[in-house]
Amino acid sequence: MANIKELSKQKELFTGGHRACAGCGAAIVARQVLMAAGPNTVVVSATGCLEVVSTIFPYTAWNVPFLHSAFENAAATISGVEALYKSWVRQGKYDKKLNFIAFGGDGGTYDIGLQSLSGAMERGHNILYVCYNNEAYMNTGNQRSGATPKGADTTTAPAGKVKQGKAQYRKNLTEIMVAHGIPYVAQSVVGVWRDLTSKVEKALSIEGPKFINVLQPCRLGWSYKPELTCEFGRLAVDTCAWPLYEVVNGTYKITYKPKEKKAVTEWLNTQGRFRHLAKPENKSIVDDIQAEVDKFWANLLKKETAA
Repeated sequence: MANIKELSKQKELFTGGHRACAGCGAAIVARQVLMAAGPNTVVVSATGCLEVVSTIFPYTAWNVPFLHSAFENAAATISGVEALYKSWVRQGKYDKKLNFIAFGGDGGTYDIGLQSLSGAMERGHNILYVCYNNEAYMNTGNQRSGATPKGADTTTAPAGKVKQGKAQYRKNLTEIMVAHGIPYVAQSVVGVWRDLTSKVEKALSIEGPKFINVLQPCRLGWSYKPELTCEFGRLAVDTCAWPLYEVVNGTYKITYKPKEKKAVTEWLNTQGRFRHLAKPENKSIVDDIQAEVDKFWANLLKKETAA
């Protein structure tokens, strides 16, 4: 398991000096994932916040081999790199063990890149795909995505007189990945570093396709003070709005259980994107969100018990 002292002594593989927003969760995800992965790693990143802020020519924040792919094909790109590596190994041209990691935001993972991701998982490439999930298309102005929660105010699903934010629940991509029958799937969060780094270490120790969905608070799209990013991540976990769990070869394990499960309103009411839900006339929406959170958490507990 990752040790904070050992991790802190490592060379920074994702450096400071990039142009991410103050309090950006995506930069935290990249830094901690690479701390756990180590220097023998090849990274592919889809177009999105992480790529834009970290690779402004002629500069880069990546101290590992890095490829920028289009919005929709990060999984296909890393699959090609991994296939080339295997060819070189078979030919005796290369013998060093490498990790292959793709990063994509929720827009490039849940929506635009889903076909590419599904194909890579089905083909069985030995890769790790990390979704830094800020629950909207933040790089292009906070448009709603398949990961956007019900009730969230975005530029394409605004809260107003006609509608109160996004009308649909978010897509459950983590469970879609489980349905692919791959050996490792997990959810993690910015703000619980040990959970994330330990899951990356476990994923990279397993042969085959792996997927980690990391909730990444966005201080612009979610509208909160930048110093609260990690606190918002932990609050999502304590309210069970974003449970932490992993599925290893089909077996479920919850990796964090709140001592006292908090009401989802404690998470909603502190974010600007849900400000309108505090109005009395929108109580039914909040009740629906709480019911959905409770239902998923109860089902998750049953799946773990069944294992």
